[in-house]
Amino acid sequence: MRRLLRDALLDAAALVLPVACAGCDAPDRALCDGCRAALAPGPVRAERPGLSAWAAIEYAGTAARVIRSFKDEGRTDAARPLGAALRAALAAGCAGLDGGRREIAVVPSTGAARRRRGYDPVRMLVRSAGFSPARVLAALPREDQAALGRHARRVNSAGSFVARRPLDGRRFVLVDDVLTTGATLADAARAIVAAGGIVDAVSVLAETRLRIDRANPDAW
Repeated sequence: MRRLLRDALLDAAALVLPVACAGCDAPDRALCDGCRAALAPGPVRAERPGLSAWAAIEYAGTAARVIRSFKDEGRTDAARPLGAALRAALAAGCAGLDGGRREIAVVPSTGAARRRRGYDPVRMLVRSAGFSPARVLAALPREDQAALGRHARRVNSAGSFVARRPLDGRRFVLVDDVLTTGATLADAARAIVAAGGIVDAVSVLAETRLRIDRANPDAW
């Protein structure tokens, strides 16, 4: 009955504010049931050199399409189901920690990206997961990482973040949306530690499985 009522309300809303699914463009749903199922979390530990994180889903197929729609096409209506997936990665990341107080630090967007989108995707995801992120880091201007290879990402990310204030003794779970090479998260963690903070865990919404091109080690 609850599902039937939900579907009826969505149908009524679609008459007033027509939408298409953020994953497959099917009409009349912000996220259809099939695409919502593709976001079902199954947290796995993702290892990168010098970095270990928990990822809720794989950045591929329908999930990748929904995340791109959320980040780059203004589909903030996808934040709630994506936030639900992130919540599972946060739970996995914190499962082995003691009961001490920890804050959530997000990898922030640059000012230019935030102005272009009108929102900070990772902060919105954390709020949609049911948590309040602390304002810990500031992002310095840098080139967009999306088109860069592995080595170029490391170079581009170096020194990209600074702490907004001293963090002496504060403990954090560091959060980002998509883990690729780990360069961005590594530099964010560096900035927290440099300010006196401690990163106890790292959680991400999605992990990109790296594909190594033997002829071009900088590709992925």
